[in-house]
Amino acid sequence: MPIDFVRMAITRLRQALQKSAALVMNSGALATGTVATAGLGFAYWWLAARLLPPDVMGVASGLLSMMSLVTLFGECGLATLLTGELVRHPGKEPGLVAAAASLGVTLSVSLALLFVVGQTFLMGSTGSIDDWFGGLAFIVGCGLNNLTVLGDQAFVGILRSSSKMIRLVLFSIFKLMLLAGVTALGFTSATALLWTWVAGLLASWIGVDLLTKGGARRLIGTPDFKLLHAHRRRVFGHYALDVALLAPAIAMPYLVLVLLSPTTNAAFVAVWMLVSVAALIPSAMAMVLFPVVRASPKQSRHNILVSLTVSLLFSLVCGVFIFTYSQQILAVFNPAYPGIAGSGLRLLGFSLLGSTLKFHACALARLTDRMRNAAPWFALGGLLELCFAALGAHLGGLQGLVLGWTLAVSIEGVCAALWLMSATKLVAGADPVLQGSTSSPFQT
Repeated sequence: MPIDFVRMAITRLRQALQKSAALVMNSGALATGTVATAGLGFAYWWLAARLLPPDVMGVASGLLSMMSLVTLFGECGLATLLTGELVRHPGKEPGLVAAAASLGVTLSVSLALLFVVGQTFLMGSTGSIDDWFGGLAFIVGCGLNNLTVLGDQAFVGILRSSSKMIRLVLFSIFKLMLLAGVTALGFTSATALLWTWVAGLLASWIGVDLLTKGGARRLIGTPDFKLLHAHRRRVFGHYALDVALLAPAIAMPYLVLVLLSPTTNAAFVAVWMLVSVAALIPSAMAMVLFPVVRASPKQSRHNILVSLTVSLLFSLVCGVFIFTYSQQILAVFNPAYPGIAGSGLRLLGFSLLGSTLKFHACALARLTDRMRNAAPWFALGGLLELCFAALGAHLGGLQGLVLGWTLAVSIEGVCAALWLMSATKLVAGADPVLQGSTSSPFQT
């Protein structure tokens, strides 16, 4: 009897996965890339933690956090737009990608320049960027980071997630090699670490273009600003939702750097990096729902339930693992880190459960074109996260910050779950365009 039950369960699982083939294949490619990136990223941060002093690590990770935040503000929701809209415009993908990249990179570089000049003017040599070479690395990095986000999401939007997987792996390999090289030459500053990131991004795009025989170059054509302008309302909706959803998490290392200390931030980032990488799995599955449901609206409810169930199970396992082994994880990075952080980071992994529910609620908001309605609620949740984290840091240091953050994300997760239960049935009927043809020269 137990054997028959197991066989029946396996058969049903296989049938469910076969029914969601596009979701499974693209999510699987992203998950594979994420796992490989996690392993190589672990090696990168482990090497950096071993070779760089904790205060330098804290400053560098804070600057990378701010680089991602500037990229988010400069990207303007264009990456998410590409993810969901490319499948709707067969033959016009390169023009739309080029127009989005032109606008996004320009805005990111401009915002990065404002940040560097503003910090220099307000803080001088006491700021996290203390020379022109570091400022240049930050500005160039923001531009390349924006181009990377847009390009990666364009690959997902045309259901070629395997190309994004290749680029992620190449980036992880290149930046690790560059870090080993610059530290061997005696460069152990935060600026040196920033340049390994920038050079790794550039090399990964050259590599993926070679390995896919021009796949990266085929993403770009003559900019079609007219088509992009036609989607301006959705761009703004995606932008508001992206900022509200992602900005607090991206800003966390910089927040720890400012509220606590560079040394504390070095220990915090060691575990935060693992949580962030783990969050890429449910985030990727939720994001892949966007083009998959656009292409197959009739089985949207099934795909959403499969994605949500797998993501929640994965998040729970990660939360338990970090709760059990947080001290050992810190010690692997640097023997000094457990003493710096204490037991304050144990609960951080459980924030993944709330984040998973938020990612899927966000995906449903996009699919039903309710971005503008949902954005204020996600913004309120983001404000709750930052306020709880800041209050926790004030009252209880690092442990208080983690507790405040996890509590806020859990509250948001409960609210997202309640909305998900009532909103899933609206997806397939939300947009008549979903029923149209989605054939594309990019697809095979």
